[in-house]
Amino acid sequence: MLAMRGRKQYGNRRYNLKPRLRYMLDLISILTHKDLKVRYKSSMLGYLWSIANPLAFAFVFYIAFKVIMKIQMEGYALFLIAGLFPWQWFANSVTVTPTVFLANASIIKKVNFSRNILPFTIVLQDMLHFILSIPVIVLFMFIYHKTPGWIWLVGIPVLLIIQFIMAYGIALAISSINLFFRDLERLTALGVTLLFYFTPIFYPETMIPVKYQQLINFNPLTPLIISWRNLFLHNQLDGMYLAISLGYGLVFLGIGFWIYRKLAWKFAEVL
Repeated sequence: MLAMRGRKQYGNRRYNLKPRLRYMLDLISILTHKDLKVRYKSSMLGYLWSIANPLAFAFVFYIAFKVIMKIQMEGYALFLIAGLFPWQWFANSVTVTPTVFLANASIIKKVNFSRNILPFTIVLQDMLHFILSIPVIVLFMFIYHKTPGWIWLVGIPVLLIIQFIMAYGIALAISSINLFFRDLERLTALGVTLLFYFTPIFYPETMIPVKYQQLINFNPLTPLIISWRNLFLHNQLDGMYLAISLGYGLVFLGIGFWIYRKLAWKFAEVL
C-alpha cells in the first residue's frame, strides 16, 4: 500500500509538472515577443539595429588602431567583430536588466508568476540577436578566406549556454538589488564600460605584459571572449577556458538566485 501510494504521489507530481512547464514556456515566449515588439516598434531597419552598434565600434577601433596606429595584425576587422558581437550580447543584457522589475511593475502587481522570468527573457532575446548576427561574422570570414569548421556545431551551443547562464545570473542579481538600491543602475553602466577595456576585445591577450598574464582569468569575460574568438577565427576550443567560463557562469547563476530568493518577497513593497 505504501509503495502504491508513493508511486501515485510521484506520478501526480510528474503529471503536474507538465502543465506548469508548458505555462512557463508560454510565458517566456509571450514576454520575449512583447519585448522584441516594443524594441522594434516603428523601426524600419529592425534586425540591422542589432548589428549596427558592434559594427560601428569595430569601424572606430579599426580606424584608430589599424589605420592610425598601424597595429600589425592580419584580419584585424574580423578579430574585432569576433569579440565585439558576443560582448554586445553581454553588455546589453546586463545594462538593461537593472530596471526590468520597475518597468514591469504593473504586470508584477496584477499577475502571479515567477518574477525571475523577466530578466530571463531579456537575456534570451539578446542571445537571439547574437545568433542572428553570426552570419555577419561568417561573411567577414569569407572576406578573409576563412571557413567555419564542424566544431561550430558543438562550440556554439556550448558557449551559448555558458554565456547565457553567466549573463542571466548577473542580470538576476542586479535587477533584484536595484529595487532597493537605485544607484546600482548607474554603477552597472559604469562597471560594464570599465570591464570592456579590461577585456581583450580590441587587443589580443598576448599584448598583456607577461607579469600580468596570470591575472587575465580573474576577469570573468576574458576566457569567454577568447573562447568565442578562437572558435570563429581558428575553429578551436580550449578546454581550460571553457572550464573557467563555466565555473564563473555557475557561480554567478547561484549568487543571482540566492539574492533573488532573499529579496523577492519584498518586491511588492518597493514597486
